[in-house]
Amino acid sequence: MDGDRQELTGSKAQPGREFLFKPALVTALKHGYSRSNLKDDALAGLTVAIVALPLSMALAIASGLPPERGLYTAIVGGFLISLLGGSRFQIGGPAGAFIVLVSLTVERHGYDGLALATALAGLIMIAVGLLRLGTYIRYIPHPVTVGFAAGIAVIIFASQLRDFLGLEIAKEPGPLLGKLAALWSALGTMKPLALAISVASVLVILLIRKYRPHWPGFLIVVIVSAAFVAAFHPDVATIGSRFGAVPSSLPAPSLPLFDWQKIYAVLPDAIAIALLGSIESLLSAVVADRMSGDKHRSNGELVAQGIANIGSVAFGGVPVTGTIARTATNVRAGAKSPVSGMLHAVYLLIFMLIAAPLAVYIPLAALAAVLVVVAFNMSDLHEFRALLGKAWADALVLLAVFLITAFYDLVAAIGIGVALSLLFRAASLRKKSA
Repeated sequence: MDGDRQELTGSKAQPGREFLFKPALVTALKHGYSRSNLKDDALAGLTVAIVALPLSMALAIASGLPPERGLYTAIVGGFLISLLGGSRFQIGGPAGAFIVLVSLTVERHGYDGLALATALAGLIMIAVGLLRLGTYIRYIPHPVTVGFAAGIAVIIFASQLRDFLGLEIAKEPGPLLGKLAALWSALGTMKPLALAISVASVLVILLIRKYRPHWPGFLIVVIVSAAFVAAFHPDVATIGSRFGAVPSSLPAPSLPLFDWQKIYAVLPDAIAIALLGSIESLLSAVVADRMSGDKHRSNGELVAQGIANIGSVAFGGVPVTGTIARTATNVRAGAKSPVSGMLHAVYLLIFMLIAAPLAVYIPLAALAAVLVVVAFNMSDLHEFRALLGKAWADALVLLAVFLITAFYDLVAAIGIGVALSLLFRAASLRKKSA
């Protein structure tokens, strides 16, 4: 393990340099890969795929896109991140943090604009990795990351209320305040059966988590609710009723048109996607390091993330990043190498090839319930309350980032949060030296 760790961090190389282009997969295979390792990786990959399957579709739908785009992202982007990345355990796919950013970009520029912005973001991430700037991203202050995650959780929760309650809204606004106003106005259209499916799904997920924690709660509620719809045809919105059939294969690859006028229009979105994806992926890699005792290569990871984003949109996907929950699941499931992440993408592809036609029966209320639970987990209320009770400067940064994330802008929230943290830190040092 120590030899692996040294090679992953580049500690055997010259000071300040690392084996930037050597993926963690190469290191893992170099130090021996047995049949037992393959078995562990195959089981871990299957466990992660079971979690990723409903989440990938749900996150795409929450972003205002068809569910297959989430699957394309997890299959292509997830495979490339594991194949080329600097973390042994990173699992890539669509992420909740991108819901608002993706939906707003699609609203302003259409899917073609999103694809161009994501490809540009990939190029930016590659450049950041080549310039070896990824090391600094991991030093974002803790109150900033907690406040940001809590703000994202609120956004995800609000985005699911429409399907959770079965409301009929012609066009749901993107900004949180406008969304809440529209939801309130549409309360009279609520469908009790949709609400019943949502509440039952949440309860089943929580009960499984408490009494059978190794069972795939997300997938179970999706399968059971889809079977109920297929058998009784209730009046609830489903993937089929809103989006039609889910394709049973990947589309032919094609890159977005790089037109200078369009590039100028989507550049702010591209920068936001690159920043958000970089932060999310490196935070996820750090979590994997803490759980496994390994160490990732941040700059190599960013290069891989950039390539994966370009690959994702080439096959009709959306922005892809390392995902904390799925990566943690991968570590807990006993993964030994990036092969588990590659196999997770293969399992998802097999599902698409064989079982995609059955997805039309999945009720959107069940997928909304899945994301409501995800949002609650992301909020990390225990850590949020703990920071509020600590130093007033940390509490102020936490609340500022939380409110700006939820009600204004994700990237601005991070920038303002880091600036406030540095300001308070400088003031504290000045006070001590006086």
